[in-house]
Amino acid sequence: MTRAPLIRAATPADAPGIAAVHVQSWRDTYAGLIPDDVLARMTSPEMQARREAFWTGNTGAGQDAVFVAEDAGQIVAFASAGPPRDHPGFDAELFTLYSLKAAQGAGLGRDLLRQAAQAMQARGAASLALWVLDTNPTRHWYARQGAHECGEKQDGALRELRMGWSDLGALATPRA
Repeated sequence: MTRAPLIRAATPADAPGIAAVHVQSWRDTYAGLIPDDVLARMTSPEMQARREAFWTGNTGAGQDAVFVAEDAGQIVAFASAGPPRDHPGFDAELFTLYSLKAAQGAGLGRDLLRQAAQAMQARGAASLALWVLDTNPTRHWYARQGAHECGEKQDGALRELRMGWSDLGALATPRA
């Protein structure tokens, strides 16, 4: 990346790019962490088409806050947040935060996380949580962003940890 990527609210026209990042990120992140057959199913062309349809509808409806990082006209990362699905005691949930490997390390994840936190704060949320696979090294990144482990759930052989921020104010405030 030669210049700073643009971070902006996603639109339905971004759905193909979001779906492509979503699928490629799963391939890169979860290889060796989840069973091969599950990974193959979750990254199949059929799943990419389903994700594209989902993101078209989701960004069009505007219920969730969805942001993309765009570099040279191409989506390289995205995040989404909205009302919590299964996080008692939290006001909002970070549903997704994915980045292409080539875009990692440039601060895009932190910037997208901040955008999502600001959007949830603007909607009245004071706290935020997410689920992360316990074997996913990204959980340590969330801890460096101020999240704390505050729950777990088992989904078959997979164990997920809840990471949460009790105070969105610190997360939503840009660092100096």
